[in-house]
Amino acid sequence: MDDELERIRERKRLELASRLSAKDGVIEISDHGFAGAIAAHRYLVVDFWAEWCGPCQRVAPEIEALALEFAGRVAFGKCNVDLNPKTARSFGVEVIPTLVFFSNGRPVGRLTGALPRETLRSQVKRAFGLSE
Repeated sequence: MDDELERIRERKRLELASRLSAKDGVIEISDHGFAGAIAAHRYLVVDFWAEWCGPCQRVAPEIEALALEFAGRVAFGKCNVDLNPKTARSFGVEVIPTLVFFSNGRPVGRLTGALPRETLRSQVKRAFGLSE
């Protein structure tokens, strides 16, 4: 019983930390907080990026806009590959930007490159079976 209670407390702590780190509807995800972010959100899109990456900078506003558009249905996160190499490696991220779609904690899709918002939107809907 104590182990169960401790797991629940840890999950809630990570969930709260994930919410508190949100900026413009996009969660900042670290190696340490990745498991909590996945556990806290049924549907999650993670943008693997780096500050020096031009295409990453171009897609960032599109991700922020989609985070607001899908608020309450899909969570969006950003994981800086330079600061969080463990998480990037664990999902085989070799090209950035890479978006990985998670449903109930499992990867269900992936996109690479700075794609237009409409393409990203349709992929989000397809990955999670969402309609208008």
